[in-house]
Amino acid sequence: MLDKKLLSILVCPVSKGPLEYNRENKELICWESGLAYPIRDDIPVMLESEARPLTEDEKDAHRAKVRAQG
Repeated sequence: MLDKKLLSILVCPVSKGPLEYNRENKELICWESGLAYPIRDDIPVMLESEARPLTEDEKDAHRAKVRAQG
């Protein structure tokens, strides 16, 4: 489980945008940069070289969720 206080101060090292915790995939997602940073042994790995690019399906699903929330 990622500490909420830690999540509130972490930002994407690429875009400096906010991060969203994805518990299921154990990742921190930055929608601005389109990157997902892994969490290994409860430690966020905030290196661009370790991040994976988000898929178009993930981005589309996020946009649909944001639109639905209004």
